Amino acid sequence: MKADEIRKMTINQRISVMEQIWTSLIEARQVPNSPSWHQDVLESRRKRIDSGEAKFLTIDELKKMKSI
Repeated sequence: MKADEIRKMTINQRISVMEQIWTSLIEARQVPNSPSWHQDVLESRRKRIDSGEAKFLTIDELKKMKSI
């Protein structure tokens, strides 16, 4: 299915197709391989956490930042 075909669909039709795709992915029970750069990002974040450099926010703090 091409993007222009999808754009012509109603919202309800698009949602239905998405649900069918999710169901097919769940039923396939296959886990895709993560891109190699994911490991680099995770290691970088772990180093920031271990060094105390990482800053964590609560949901409320994040919401306040987003409203500014």
